[in-house]
Amino acid sequence: MAGDGSAQWTELVKRAQRGDREACAGLYAEFARTVHAIVLGHVGAAVAEDVTQEVFCSVFASLARLREPAAFPAFVCTAARNAACSALRQKRRTPRHESPDELAAGGPSPVARAEQREAAERVHAVIATLPEAYRETLLLRLVAGLSGAEIAERTGLTHGSVRVNLTRGMALLRPLLQEAGLP
Repeated sequence: MAGDGSAQWTELVKRAQRGDREACAGLYAEFARTVHAIVLGHVGAAVAEDVTQEVFCSVFASLARLREPAAFPAFVCTAARNAACSALRQKRRTPRHESPDELAAGGPSPVARAEQREAAERVHAVIATLPEAYRETLLLRLVAGLSGAEIAERTGLTHGSVRVNLTRGMALLRPLLQEAGLP
């Protein structure tokens, strides 16, 4: 959708504002990875999916107040940042415990899940030390899989700024990962 995304988003937003569920689903499909990556940059994997869902509930509930449909990418990215900051404050107040359902769900053993979670948390901790502009841009590229042009289109940054943020962010990240003993 890069390049012609703005026109398509504008039409989807207008339809969603009129209550079209398919348009809401289209907006979700197009922006879920973006929102998830932004949220992940703040709160980590343990709660990122839940916060992502909360962002879209909030965005769709307040969509009628969006005056300029073409501003949807900035609107949803701002909502993601705000929700992530709120979740981070909440996360600091309440520790996370696995429910019996999570433990019985199958898949990797609890030990393997704990090791995966620990490695992911270590990587996230390293990424969290980067300046926010680099952190968010890297997560949009590495986690959401967005191209530089897509990142620019969704965040409002210029393509050149995105390229600089990715280059500098990776240059900072590589030695930090090596220093932490991470691949």
